[in-house]
Amino acid sequence: MPTEPQLVSPEDAAHRVSAGAVLIDVRSQAGREANGSIPGALVTDRDDLDARFGSGGITEPSTPIVVICGSVAGSRPVVEALLGRGYSDVVHVAGGFAAWAGAGLPTAR
Repeated sequence: MPTEPQLVSPEDAAHRVSAGAVLIDVRSQAGREANGSIPGALVTDRDDLDARFGSGGITEPSTPIVVICGSVAGSRPVVEALLGRGYSDVVHVAGGFAAWAGAGLPTAR
């Protein structure tokens, strides 16, 4: 398990998602309403990971996961929490949603 959460470029994140990684959007509802959403992303409250991870959710610790927020300050704690729960393939997006959108990757209003 890495000691530091791994940051990846938006393009690398999109490649991981196209290869089967689960994209988790931990931005607030207000953030998604103001800036747009990412088609196919699972929306999860960053303060309540139990809703998505654990019994009835993503239970396989080797599941590749990409976390995105408005900034790395929001996604980093989520990545750290997931790594602490035993998930082994978790990264987050450098620059967050703005970088994703700026790279021309899919978004929706």
